[in-house]
Amino acid sequence: MSDVVILGAGMHPWGKWGKNFVEYGVVAARAALADAGLGWDDVGFLAAGNTMRNGYPGYVSGSTFAQALGWRGVRVSSGYAACASGAVAIDQARAQIQAGRCDVALVVGADTAPKGFFGPLPGERPEDPDWLRFRILGATNPTYFALYARRRMEQYGATAKDFATVKVKNSRHGVGNPYARYRKEFGYDEIAESPVVADPLRLVDICATSDGAASLVLASAEFAASRPDRDRQIKIAAISTVTPQYPNTYLDMPDIATDSAIGAALPERSFRDSIAAAAYEEAGVGPDDLDLAEVYDLSTALELDWYENIGLCGEGEAEALLHSGATTLGGKVPVNASGGLASFGEAIPAQAIAQVCELTWQLRGEAEGRQVEGARVGLSINQGLFGHGSCVITTK
Repeated sequence: MSDVVILGAGMHPWGKWGKNFVEYGVVAARAALADAGLGWDDVGFLAAGNTMRNGYPGYVSGSTFAQALGWRGVRVSSGYAACASGAVAIDQARAQIQAGRCDVALVVGADTAPKGFFGPLPGERPEDPDWLRFRILGATNPTYFALYARRRMEQYGATAKDFATVKVKNSRHGVGNPYARYRKEFGYDEIAESPVVADPLRLVDICATSDGAASLVLASAEFAASRPDRDRQIKIAAISTVTPQYPNTYLDMPDIATDSAIGAALPERSFRDSIAAAAYEEAGVGPDDLDLAEVYDLSTALELDWYENIGLCGEGEAEALLHSGATTLGGKVPVNASGGLASFGEAIPAQAIAQVCELTWQLRGEAEGRQVEGARVGLSINQGLFGHGSCVITTK
């Protein structure tokens, strides 16, 4: 396959701004184009992640953003893969370039999110496992995250102090990120005083919902070679969107699990079975080659699972790795140097793109206030609904 590189990255600051998601997306797209030194007229393909909570324009986000940027006949795609939507859009754009259908592609994801935690979409849908999860089981997202946390506590002896340490670390990282919604360092006492939402998780253990947007400009290696800023170009070494390998045991029952191809979704699984494994294989690298990782900390406990899922340590060893300082800035493999979802919150179609924006800035050496020194290989990974997920590896 031909190489595809990142020429530009842009974001709209995350928060609760009360505006249309399209406004956020256009800001991010224009920022990415400006970062690449290109204009909308240079783009041959636009791939967008859909948002399900913003009406029909959110369902056809590719054409929505193309219209907002100015109709000019560009090819578009609109895709939804829950929290992996942004990475699927990156994958679509990369494929168009590799197929020779365009030299430059724009990727956009943006969301305007509701207050509180995400709930089911309106309407009665008894065949929809997500609807059943909320309405029949009462398993809200925080409940689901808490089940994962309880599992870690039972299997590996994790404690509330371990979860709080993840929050302390990520909040410290987020202070240096101008796009983060929460730029405040939390202490252990403050975390302990926050209300319990789903035992053992407290309010600040769980990511918020946010408005926000992120965008990337991708190009073929041949096009990129003609650009003057070759030292700022970052290669997309791999994209994995594989589905889980373990089978459904009860085929006549709805699968209400929201997890994707997480390696340790079953206790006996290792990272070699996970969504990260396919990315490592494509990129020709392994966990020992990573300089940093952006992982999907929907809750503080889930970040610990990711350490094991991407092979930073063995099963049950995440807590020790965390407390060793290896995953903080200055450590061996900083995790969530951006501040993670703890500092950003969820803006669903933008999240996987935002992770790759952070990798881009880090590998360029442009992540002021949170820079991982000498970063050359970065990994991002997230968890989506019902088998969707993504892993992206970038190299300098």
